[in-house]
Amino acid sequence: MLLSLASQRSVLFFGGKGGVGKTTVSSATALAMADAGKRVLLVSTDPAHNLGHLFGRKIGPKAVRLAPGLDGMELDPDKTVESHLQEVSSALRRLMPAGMAGEVDKHIELSREAPGMQEAAMLERIAEVVEQHDDYDLVIFDTAPSGHTARLMALPEMMSVWTEGLIKRREKADKFTAVLNTLGKDRSVGNNMLGAEPAAHDEDRESKIRRILNRRKQRFANLREKLLDQNYSGFVIVLAAERLPVLESIELAKQLKRTGVDVAGLVVNKRLPAEGLTGFLAERKAQEEIHLQDLNSQLGHIERQDLTLSAHDVLGVDDLRAFARQFAN
Repeated sequence: MLLSLASQRSVLFFGGKGGVGKTTVSSATALAMADAGKRVLLVSTDPAHNLGHLFGRKIGPKAVRLAPGLDGMELDPDKTVESHLQEVSSALRRLMPAGMAGEVDKHIELSREAPGMQEAAMLERIAEVVEQHDDYDLVIFDTAPSGHTARLMALPEMMSVWTEGLIKRREKADKFTAVLNTLGKDRSVGNNMLGAEPAAHDEDRESKIRRILNRRKQRFANLREKLLDQNYSGFVIVLAAERLPVLESIELAKQLKRTGVDVAGLVVNKRLPAEGLTGFLAERKAQEEIHLQDLNSQLGHIERQDLTLSAHDVLGVDDLRAFARQFAN
């Protein structure tokens, strides 16, 4: 299921409860597709930096070669926020009067810890990656645990609406200012209220602000369109055959459905072998089947792949290739 799915889509997101093996599954999928001749970019949005640990090397916000045909990058939420705020601050300083520099700094500092700032900054970065992935046949995102990811998937629509609201309010303000300026030309009181006609650099500043807002709106709209296109992207939920991961996966699938994101597949990772179990392990296997019955009752319509628990830790390219052999079953 995984290899077929990865060959049909341009972007795949892997998500689920923490600790179920999302990074291993997404990385093995990416490596298998690269070995099949695809140009693949593997992107981690998880602050735990598991991607670097898995491949045994330092990975940062710029793409690095992990294997032939496979590049990887890690997007650190805190560093992404800092970079995002620096870009916003730089833009505001260019657009606002010099006397408002202090207000700009105050606004940026207050924004740093604002609710949703990490998600908004990360969304901008994801949108950039999706926009600029022409060098790759497939982009795979290894996402943070379920709750964070569900909010992230819903954010493009909310950010588009919010930015559209900013643009409309800006247009209304411009029209109101134009009316007042017209009145100011006809009546002496106008100059007392408004001063002289707007300087050319003020009009240029307003034009730049509108361009920035429109560009931001278009970026979110493009990302939203691609997330909703089932021929272009999909979401794979990774879970373990345990009660809490199953319940969380069912809820995540419902949240993604509400946002219009296609849940393209389920991966039940770390399954016990089908045969040769006795005592404690046999009881655990029976528990797995009970939990998977609950999963099937809610999400039985979604294609599923089960992966057997490895006898040892999966670390490095060779282990990932060995792990990926299960995908063909």
